Amino acid sequence: MNETGKNKNMATMLSLLRMEMDHEREEFRRFTENVGIGRSVKRGDCWFPVRVGKSYYNSLNQFVVELYRNEEEESEHNFEYGKPVMFFRRSGINDIEYFNFGGTVSYVDGNRMVAVVRDATCVASIESCAEAGVQLSFDETTYKLMIEAVNKVMNAKGNRLAYLRDIFYNKSSVQKLAFMPMSFPWLNKSQEKAVNEVLWAKDVRIIHGPPGTGKTTTLVEAIYETLRRENQVLVCAQSNMAVDWISEQLMDRGIDVLRIGNPTRVNDKMLGQTYERRYEAHPDYPQLWKMRKTLNEIKGSRKSTESYHQKVDRLKNRITELELRIHNDLFAQARVISCTLASSASRILEGYKFDTLFIDEAAQALEAACWIAIKKAKRVIFAGDHQQLPPTIKCYEALKGGLGITLMQRIAENNSQVVDMLTVQYRMNEEIMEFSNQWFYKGEVQSAPEVKNRSILDMDIPVVWIDTGEIESKEEFVGVTYGRINKGEAQLALSTLQDFFEKVGIDRVKEERLDVGIISPYRAQVHYMRHLIKHSDFFRKFKNSIAVNTVDGFQGQERDIIIISLVRANDAGDIGFLRDLRRMNVAMTRARMKLIILGDVGTLTHHPFYNKLYKYVKELGDFCV
Repeated sequence: MNETGKNKNMATMLSLLRMEMDHEREEFRRFTENVGIGRSVKRGDCWFPVRVGKSYYNSLNQFVVELYRNEEEESEHNFEYGKPVMFFRRSGINDIEYFNFGGTVSYVDGNRMVAVVRDATCVASIESCAEAGVQLSFDETTYKLMIEAVNKVMNAKGNRLAYLRDIFYNKSSVQKLAFMPMSFPWLNKSQEKAVNEVLWAKDVRIIHGPPGTGKTTTLVEAIYETLRRENQVLVCAQSNMAVDWISEQLMDRGIDVLRIGNPTRVNDKMLGQTYERRYEAHPDYPQLWKMRKTLNEIKGSRKSTESYHQKVDRLKNRITELELRIHNDLFAQARVISCTLASSASRILEGYKFDTLFIDEAAQALEAACWIAIKKAKRVIFAGDHQQLPPTIKCYEALKGGLGITLMQRIAENNSQVVDMLTVQYRMNEEIMEFSNQWFYKGEVQSAPEVKNRSILDMDIPVVWIDTGEIESKEEFVGVTYGRINKGEAQLALSTLQDFFEKVGIDRVKEERLDVGIISPYRAQVHYMRHLIKHSDFFRKFKNSIAVNTVDGFQGQERDIIIISLVRANDAGDIGFLRDLRRMNVAMTRARMKLIILGDVGTLTHHPFYNKLYKYVKELGDFCV
């Protein structure tokens, strides 16, 4: 592709990004105006009422305030590190009034949130209200970072960024080092080849990991071996959850990881690796804290004399010296810097360059987001699976225009020789794997011998489809936000699980700690099934072994038993976004030993994928019987 073609593609990407940003901003405005506090709370976008706790300066010298919601509140929420928030008070039964200041989430744990605000006057305003709340605000930050990154890539000339851009957009060959391959007896042949190819790559490499093939294991090994040749690497992913997961695996290998950004609900191990916590743990931090406190006290005296200004300047200079020393010590110790793609633009990483950037779950990341981190690297290693969850795009026109085409996908299509596919899966009974294998992976994936015939019961059929059309339960539309619900199907899903538990034996289910995932593409169905389980005497004793979530919520996870509720049941054969087959691939391949699909055959089999899947399951049942 010539220079004009590349720039045209990138200009189109910028246009689509702005379209997506405008769409999301308008959706947020409309939602904020039309939805009451109660629904905002249920959606997880609002805490109301909130109680104000302590306020103080944190380790980064930011003024923060603690906010608490009702201790009995158990609903999930969408607040997480780095998200912008706005504060409000209720001025009438249905009226709210927003304050003229906002904040940023610093930390969330259970019913406690720590938010960065401008100063103490903001806290006083919130405290003065009888009924105050905090709500997520529309965040343009990531969009601005992506737009800035794409512009920089478009204008790059004669440097490493321009070189990578040209390779990624052309079918030109990439450069490789030449040395004897290394042996890794604990890896299979496809994993071993992938690690060696990463070590040989001078520009780019892709580790394509279908479900259960040990993509994370392979990636960790590749990072470990790279660190034997380089002092430090940057490891990124689209989401905080993905960054935490790969960071934990690296720590288990004894690698020092510095986590940039406070992830949501991190465990103690990861929290201790965050920049902020390690900053506070530095031996020089108590001295720095005292100096900052002294500076704030001096500023509070408001004395405008020459000696006052000299004292303030000396103190500021000493504080800056200490801050730099602590910062440099943290980076000197760390072998891996881990963060989300957007967080790679953090001021903490300003000026840093890396020989190698690893991007995990790259098939879920917008191309523009990848460029934010690539600006800091000489070579890039992508890991992911473009047959699983795609990037989240809310504007249909932007999706239709091609915004969902990821950089990993683009490179794989232009340079298939840089792709290493992992071909042995260690998760599923072979018959659970096989349909996905044939449809998505051209039959190239094999089952490891130890999982090939795994099952809970002898002579059991590992995959079953229960036709919910036979109970004549139809879908219901419950609003744009939550989508659709099928109550009859939800009830049947749980009764099916109860029957299976009883068939296995309750004592055995408990002793062997069999775990269950119940998946539905629709949030309303998820909420309804959670409600049913919570109020079920039978399932109450299994509450710690049953997880109910959307497909996205189960990405990267696996369970002994998976139940999928497809919801759609209508006379028109309309299946909506069930047409996104990559999500169905994720849902089906979470199961280790038992997969139960519930769906209206009459509705779903109008689509060739579901028609072929139903026939596969039916033939499997006939064969097993």
